[in-house]
Amino acid sequence: MRQANPSVMLPRVTKEGIRPVSEDRYPACQGPDPKPTRVKFAIPPGAIDSHAHIFGTEPQYPWSTGRGYTPPEATLESYLALHMALGGIDRAVLTQPSVYGTDNSCMLDVVDRMDGKFRAIVAVDASVTDKQLETYHARGARGARVNIVDKGGNPFADIRTVRAFTERLKPLGWHLELLVHVHEFPDLRATFNSMAVPVSFGHLGYMKTDNGINHPGFREFLDLLRDGNAWVKLTGTYRITVRDRTPYDDVTPFARALIAANEDRIVWGTDWPHPAIKGNMPNDGALMDHLADWAPDAAVRRKILVDNAAALYGF
Repeated sequence: MRQANPSVMLPRVTKEGIRPVSEDRYPACQGPDPKPTRVKFAIPPGAIDSHAHIFGTEPQYPWSTGRGYTPPEATLESYLALHMALGGIDRAVLTQPSVYGTDNSCMLDVVDRMDGKFRAIVAVDASVTDKQLETYHARGARGARVNIVDKGGNPFADIRTVRAFTERLKPLGWHLELLVHVHEFPDLRATFNSMAVPVSFGHLGYMKTDNGINHPGFREFLDLLRDGNAWVKLTGTYRITVRDRTPYDDVTPFARALIAANEDRIVWGTDWPHPAIKGNMPNDGALMDHLADWAPDAAVRRKILVDNAAALYGF
């Protein structure tokens, strides 16, 4: 009997009618709030958004078949308009999303257009050559991302392979960016202190707030941050909150604890256009307003928004 081709998109009958199977396999994401509000505090000059994504259009930038979702439209023009609407963000770091796998073309093409105002965090696998890494560096890449959480985001066999790979990042002055659930990762402190380069963690460590601030995994994460080899992104608060709308006050004690542990290793980002968010889409202005509660001191906010990010990403 002839086997069915798994790449063929077959129709599926539902109560709404017929739709392609790919809607279940690659669920479409809602877009960001189209009317971001202005931030309530003064954004310092030179501010850096350390985590965002630009999504191009097919066929120029094809999606990975290993992805877990289909992202919303997210153009460079819309992203720059967001920065202006918030009150003035001058620079940015684009992070390779899992939907593109290790094809960094879309992101790097955007960085090329921004005349040094943007940096990039690429996704690669162990087969990448040193020459390719050097080419990425020349185009603005300053780190490599390993996403252990989302489908299609981790091209490495195991954490030991990642550790060996970081030796190749060291000559470039890069860092390793990780998306992991810190409270579920065994030997967190020993593992990531053993990396050959600094390590940046997304989404405040990606632990749901209902686990509690005294969770042993989060306490170990704070210790890792105090050691000085790790950095933390204050991003994606809607991914860890148990609230359904802003303000996400349950995130505040976690953010404050991270800042208190090592204010010199904290950066901030929008996570625009908020792909794969479930539930209510928050307003970007309301999300950034949280920073005033987490860091009431304007000097600390300047560190987070300007100085720390400039150091980590080589601006």
